[in-house]
Amino acid sequence: MNQQELNEVFKNQSEAIASNESISVKERIRLLKNLKNEIQKKESSIIAALKEDFHKPYFETMLTEVLVVYKEINLFIKKLEQWSKPKKVKSSWLNFPSRAQLVPKAYGQVLIISPWNYPFQLAMNPLIGAIAAGNRVVLKPSEHSAATSNILATIIAKVFAPLHVKVVIGDQEVAQKLLQFNWNFIFFTGSTKVGRIIQQAAAKNLTPSVLELGGKNPCIVDETADIDLSAKRIAWGKFINAGQTCIAPDYILVQQKVKGKLIEAITKHLKQFYQNLNPESEDYAHIINEKHFNRLTNYLADLKVLYGGQYDETYRFIAPTLVDEPPNNHPILNEEIFGPILPILGFEEIASLKKVIQKNKNPLAGYIFSRNKDNIRLIEESFLSGGLVINDVLIHFVNDRLPFGGIAESGLGHYHGKNSFICFSHLQSQVIRKNYWDPPFRYPPYFEKEKWLQKIKKLFF
Repeated sequence: MNQQELNEVFKNQSEAIASNESISVKERIRLLKNLKNEIQKKESSIIAALKEDFHKPYFETMLTEVLVVYKEINLFIKKLEQWSKPKKVKSSWLNFPSRAQLVPKAYGQVLIISPWNYPFQLAMNPLIGAIAAGNRVVLKPSEHSAATSNILATIIAKVFAPLHVKVVIGDQEVAQKLLQFNWNFIFFTGSTKVGRIIQQAAAKNLTPSVLELGGKNPCIVDETADIDLSAKRIAWGKFINAGQTCIAPDYILVQQKVKGKLIEAITKHLKQFYQNLNPESEDYAHIINEKHFNRLTNYLADLKVLYGGQYDETYRFIAPTLVDEPPNNHPILNEEIFGPILPILGFEEIASLKKVIQKNKNPLAGYIFSRNKDNIRLIEESFLSGGLVINDVLIHFVNDRLPFGGIAESGLGHYHGKNSFICFSHLQSQVIRKNYWDPPFRYPPYFEKEKWLQKIKKLFF
């Protein structure tokens, strides 16, 4: 899409907002129902698109893309009318007589830039929240997952008028052009590097924004953990989507006493999960593109591989791989891996963990496997992450009652469920003053009112 076409899209949506063409709650619910119906009709096409983009297995597509979206749409259809109503707030006696309320208002024009790793649900779920809050949206999906971006555009065009929601297909140059417009709100999911660029663009117009980024998510296993069950859960969470998950465990810190047992258990479960694994396996995804594939395989050149390590450039296939004790200065310990390679590092004492974890502070998620409450508390206090899970991985993502998001390097802001509605709404504070009595105390002249002010101070402050 060229600059003139982008200008037209932005201008048309702006004019619709300027003409006070608000979208009623009833209409938003109707559109969400239509969106769900259209997704259901196109389900097989969505599955095929993700298969084409990076060989995503049917089961993973349904579990982590399609069903997650259905769950979010169903929640909004059920709750939107309730969430959209003004919320009464206790009035201050200083404003007597009056009443107070919070009223959710649409921001207006919203830009959503979505990533390639979960290209359907990480585009759709923010879109659902933005639509439900009454906004008009331009969605820019990733150019790296082109087949999924195209099916997104088809579905959106079938349900929404371009004045309401428009999908813009294009590369990073198109994204840069979109960032030149004065949006009312920007929502971005992607890397920390690009997130900084988004934030700089938003700052020019003081545009509110949410950044869903990433980080090096630590996974700590102490000697009290259930080693076999921990290994099973870690192996699943790390290698689903071939490790291309922003909240996947990035590296393991395991107490030396149980390190050997954990490696043995992870290896056992990987063999059970991915039997007869090969580039055409129906249970395992591929790497998204050649650049990402080369970056990941370059990591393996000088590392000790404990398990896996096989790869095939033709298919962009990298087998689940465990590596032992990479040097502290190695890129794999200083960059978000975002792939199916799992470094395993040993430690002796809990107290030594803080220094290691703080090297890559404020990850998007953290994972602790332990049955010792004191150890859990000490580890939890050693770092601050966007989310934290004890004795499992990834599962906080699916609870729509929990706000999902990062902190500092791993992101700004939260969404999911009701928090998505709040994310895309300006909660306007309103005070409605009554006219039957107008206390004279605040008005000049102030002569002889000072003594009353002092009495009020003593009584209430």
